Amino acid sequence: MKNACLALLIAVACLRVTHATERPNIIFFFADDQTTSTLGCYGNTVVQTPNIDRLADQGTRFDNMFVSHSICWVSRTTILSGLYGRGYGTAGQPDVARPDAVAELYSDLLRNAQYRTGYFGKWHAKMPKGYRPADHFDEYEAIGRNPFYKTLPDGSLRHETDLIVDRGIDFLRSQPADQPFALNLWFNACHAEDSDRRPGIGQFPWPQSVDGMYDDIDIASPKLSDPAIFEALPDFIATAINRERFFWRWNTDEKYQTNIRAYYRMVSGIDHAIGRLLTVLEERGLAGNTIIVYSADNGYHMGNRGLAGKWSHFEESLRVPLIIFDPRVSSDQRGKVSNDISLNVDLPATFLDWAGVSIPERYQGESLRPIVDDKAPDSWRKESFHEHFAVRNRIAAFEGIRNDRFKYVRYIDEDNHEFLHDLRQDPDELINLASDPKHTETLRAMRERTDAQVAKWGGPLDALKQPFQKSTERYPEASAANAGILFDGKSLRGWTGDRDYWSVEDGAITGKTDGSLKMNRFLSWKGSTVRNFDLTVKVKVTPGGNSGIQYRGTSRPDIDLDIVTGYQCDVVANNPNYNGMLYEERGRRILAHTGEQVIIDPHGRSWIVDRIPVREFEADQWHEFRVLVRGNHHQHWIDGHKTADLLDFDEDGRSLEGVFAVQVHVGPAMKIQYKDFQMKHLPDDLPLRQFADHPIPDDAVGVRPQGRLPKDWKPPVYSEVKHDE
Repeated sequence: MKNACLALLIAVACLRVTHATERPNIIFFFADDQTTSTLGCYGNTVVQTPNIDRLADQGTRFDNMFVSHSICWVSRTTILSGLYGRGYGTAGQPDVARPDAVAELYSDLLRNAQYRTGYFGKWHAKMPKGYRPADHFDEYEAIGRNPFYKTLPDGSLRHETDLIVDRGIDFLRSQPADQPFALNLWFNACHAEDSDRRPGIGQFPWPQSVDGMYDDIDIASPKLSDPAIFEALPDFIATAINRERFFWRWNTDEKYQTNIRAYYRMVSGIDHAIGRLLTVLEERGLAGNTIIVYSADNGYHMGNRGLAGKWSHFEESLRVPLIIFDPRVSSDQRGKVSNDISLNVDLPATFLDWAGVSIPERYQGESLRPIVDDKAPDSWRKESFHEHFAVRNRIAAFEGIRNDRFKYVRYIDEDNHEFLHDLRQDPDELINLASDPKHTETLRAMRERTDAQVAKWGGPLDALKQPFQKSTERYPEASAANAGILFDGKSLRGWTGDRDYWSVEDGAITGKTDGSLKMNRFLSWKGSTVRNFDLTVKVKVTPGGNSGIQYRGTSRPDIDLDIVTGYQCDVVANNPNYNGMLYEERGRRILAHTGEQVIIDPHGRSWIVDRIPVREFEADQWHEFRVLVRGNHHQHWIDGHKTADLLDFDEDGRSLEGVFAVQVHVGPAMKIQYKDFQMKHLPDDLPLRQFADHPIPDDAVGVRPQGRLPKDWKPPVYSEVKHDE
C-alpha cells in the first residue's frame, strides 16, 4: 500500500504544473549515523528502503555528499548556522556555538519570508548558555532517544521515529493553504543507544512497524573486515572510542548479525515512516510543490576496519546520503546522479535559495539548487575541507582536504601524523602514501591548500589542553571489563526492565509479584554483554519464590521488550532440587538439576556423569550465589557449596556471549532481592573444552526433562544411544 501511495504521489507531482512564482514547500528528513552503504538506492541489496529509493529514482542522488565534521552536534549546528565547525565556534571551544553565529538560523530567515516552520526530533546542538531553540521555529518539539520507545498517555509505547513523523503529519494537517512551509524531521535513528549495550533491541531499537525484518537472512560481513586493515591503523585510532565501541557491537559473528539486522530495521523504520508522511502530503494536495530532502548527520563505520561509530577521516565516516526530490524540475533532470562534491554546509543555503531568500554573506556553503535544476556551475568546488575536533582528548583531531583524486589529512594533536590516499587507485584508503617519495609534491601542495582552508574557515585551533586518553586496548583481554559496576546499591541505573516489578529496597535490587504474573519478567544489565566471568552476588527470596540469574542471554522483543532467553542459575526457595540448577530459559530448558554433574553431547542431549550432594538453603535469608563460566564450562555454587557443573558441547544450542539479567517468575506471590554484585570478567579467548577429552560413561543416564512424563518413563542410558555420535 505504501509503495502505491508513493507512486501516486510522484505521478501527481509529475503531472502538476507549478507557477514559477509559487514558492515551494520543503521537507527535510535527517537521519543519524548513516553512511550511504545502508540504503537500497546506493547499492545495498539487502536493506529495504522503497520510499527513499523512489525519491532517488525521481530526484537527484548525490554520490559525493560529505559532512565537514563527522559527529552529531557539530554537523547539526553546521546546518543550522551555515558555518563550518571552526566557523561557528572559537579556537578554544570550536564545537560550542558563539552567540552571534547562531542568533539567526536558516529557519529564522525562512520565517521572515513568511514560511511556516516546524522542527520535530533530535536537537543535540551545543548552543550558548540560555539559548532557546523553540524561539527559532513556529512549531518545535525536541524528541530524543534514551529511551527510543516513549510511553504515551494511554500507556502504549511509540518509537521516536514514528513519533517524529506523527508530529510532522499533524503539522501538515494544520497547514494553511496560502502559506509555504519548511518542515524539519530530524531522527535519532540510526544512532545506537550507547548506554544500552545489549545486542539488537538494546543497541539499535527499531520501530514496531518493522518487527521481524531480516531475521531469516545472514548479512555479509563488513567489506573491510580483514584484520590486517585494523593492524595498519596507528594507535591513536586503534585505541580510541571507535575501537572501544567495536566491542560493544561488531566483534563476534553472532553480535554482528544481531546488530546489523537491528540497524537495518531502524533504516527500514525510517523509510516506512517517510512513506506515511508522503501519503498525507499527497492527500493534502501539497505533493506537487513540496521538495523532499533526505540526508544524515555523519557516516558510520559499520564494523569496517575493526571500528564502530564515526570520528575518522575515512570515507565511511565522512560520506553520507543526500537525495533531493523536487517535483518542479523538468523530466530530463529526474533520476540523475550527481558526482559533484557536496557538503552538509550547503544545505541551509539551498533551502534559502529555493525560498527566494537572500543567502547571507557569512554562509560558508553553496546552494545545490543549480545541480538539482540542471548542472553545477563551472565555478563549483573541486575540493572539500574536513575536520574533527570534538572530544579531542579521546578522539584524535584532524584537518584536511579531499578531491576526486587524493585525500590529505593531518592529525593535529598527534605530531601532525599525515595520511595521503589515492582515491582512484585505492578507493578503500588502505595505503598511506604520505611517506612515498613519488608523492612528495602532491603532499606539499595539499598541505598548503589545507593551511589556506583552515585560515579561510576559522583559523587554527588552540593546542590540546589534556593529553590523549585511550579508550581501550587494541585487543582487550576481556571486552566487557571496562563496563563498570553492575549495581550501585542505590538505583536501577544501568538496568532495564518493567518498573512495575522491579525497584531498589534496602540497598538491593528487588523484584516483586503478587501472584498474578502471567509471564516471567526480567531486569537486564545494559552495561555490556557477558562472555567468560566469575560472579558472586547475595540473594534473598521469600518462601515459595522462584527467580534466576540469567546470563549469556538473548533479548526477545518479539515477545516483549524486557524478555530474555538463555542460561540461568535458578533461585528457588523450598525446593533443593532446583535451587542453583542450570536451566535455559525458552530454550533447552532444564540442563542440569541441582546436584548433577552433566555433559551435553554434540546432539544437545544432557547426560549425568556424576552426582553432587544436595543441600537445603533456608528461604528469606541472604545466601551467596556464585556463577563461574569459562568457555563451555558452567559451574554454580550457593554459600560455597557446588550445585551444578556442566560442559556444553552442543554448538547449535549453546551461546558463548550474551545478556546478563535477573528474573521474577510466575507463580506464588514473592519477593526476590539481589545485592553486592561482584563480577570479574575473564579473558574472552579462554579455550573451549573438547568433547573427545571428556568421555561419557556408558552407564550415564539422561537428565529428566521438564514437563509431565509418561508413568513408565525411564531415563535413557548412554550406552544405548552413543552409536549416534
